[in-house]
Amino acid sequence: MADTKFVKTICGYCGTGCGLVLEVADNKIMKIRGDKEAPVNKGQTCVKGAFAYEYVHAKSRLNSPLIRKSGQLVEATWQEAYQYIAEKLSEIKTTWGSNAISMFACARSTNESNYVTQKFMRAVLNSNNIDGCNRT
Repeated sequence: MADTKFVKTICGYCGTGCGLVLEVADNKIMKIRGDKEAPVNKGQTCVKGAFAYEYVHAKSRLNSPLIRKSGQLVEATWQEAYQYIAEKLSEIKTTWGSNAISMFACARSTNESNYVTQKFMRAVLNSNNIDGCNRT
């Protein structure tokens, strides 16, 4: 087994910005603890920050975009996926209006990502239909 490394990082579960220390061996996260030197959490973590990291190494995790074609999900390039999204959003907005579009922001995103998400909805798509589980 390779040497164990300790990697300091910021938790990706919400926008709080808690400091974490990852115990990594063979390029795999083995354990997570709070970073006692982090001013936000001073070594404390929530249950998600401490234990919900197995998804990082999940074999079922998507590595590329999927687009449904003829009823089947098929791999696509990022360019194809972005083009598809842009076309569908434009089509919905033109056909049904801005209020037909809504977006759900993720609590595992950073505050900055959630800010850009709401700005995109309001400024580009002209919709205030945005919600997220990070408001609770």
